[in-house]
Amino acid sequence: MKTDLELALECAINIYHQYAIKYPIDDYLSKPEFSELLKENAKPFLHSTIPPNTTVDDYISKLFTRADGNHNGRLKFTEFLTTLNLVVIDAHNRSHPHPRSHDRHPDAGQEHDHGHGHDHGHDHGPAK
Repeated sequence: MKTDLELALECAINIYHQYAIKYPIDDYLSKPEFSELLKENAKPFLHSTIPPNTTVDDYISKLFTRADGNHNGRLKFTEFLTTLNLVVIDAHNRSHPHPRSHDRHPDAGQEHDHGHGHDHGHDHGPAK
């Protein structure tokens, strides 16, 4: 039986391919394909993740621009993963009652409770 994370990762690959082959048929996401993918598959997640006073289209455009590392106007799979990383980091930061950089968390590197009932899988070092 597959784990939830394994299913999520497999799903990300399948969704990428489903949209990358739309127009044109290739293994890249154009900006319209990327926008359609997020709007059709992550709309509620996006709405809870976008920064204040930002539209969904502006947020998607910023994600696309930040992820398009080679600036060719399309995203290869590794660049698409960058966008997922950015969205998940934004979502994680917004899950805290007082937004702050996780890297500057006062308990960074130590076990801490986020108060929302799940483990982020932080490496807490070797058991003593």
